[in-house]
Amino acid sequence: MRLILLGPPGVGKGTQAKILIKQYSIPQISTGDMLRASVKNETDLGKKAKEYMDRGDLVPDNVIIGLIQERLKENDAQKGFILDGFPRTVAQAEALETLLSDLNIEIDKVIDIDTKNEDVIVDRITGRRVCKQCGAIYHIKNMPPKVEGVCDACGGELYQRKDDNEATVRNRLKVYYELTSPLKDFYKNKYADKYLFVEGSQSADEANAIIIKSLG
Repeated sequence: MRLILLGPPGVGKGTQAKILIKQYSIPQISTGDMLRASVKNETDLGKKAKEYMDRGDLVPDNVIIGLIQERLKENDAQKGFILDGFPRTVAQAEALETLLSDLNIEIDKVIDIDTKNEDVIVDRITGRRVCKQCGAIYHIKNMPPKVEGVCDACGGELYQRKDDNEATVRNRLKVYYELTSPLKDFYKNKYADKYLFVEGSQSADEANAIIIKSLG
């Protein structure tokens, strides 16, 4: 199963990715994770990426595509994969299409998880709490810890990330939609019969049931 997962931060995209990984035994391919791994392993592309990252610049699309090409050739991606967080623009989508064609890979489904109710996303992100020790994630309403401010798993202190405030979240959403509106149209036209919209305000189980049904 080869999937492209689209969606703004906080809409439940990451949750669905984790569920689908287990259901189909396929890897989640995140450009952020790949960048960090390549830099850590000091690969040629990792060294190039690090130059941009150290300057605070965006890593160019050609470097990202190169990383994805390397990742798709790894053994665990031969049965399928979930592309999460990439592409973000039409230019990246077009470059990805060229790469997939060169590798003779066909996408099975483009899953767009989104909602017009922006308040749902703001509530999810601003209510998020993270353990300082083990990184476990909680939510003050939807998935609270047994003891307020304390991680169930390791007893570590829970905190709110600095960018998980309402003003920052709404700005991130504004930027996301400015970048991805054309991207959504690109995939609707390119994969009309493989494009699935999932309402992100519903529960994770409800959203997953819709996705699984569409994947057959």
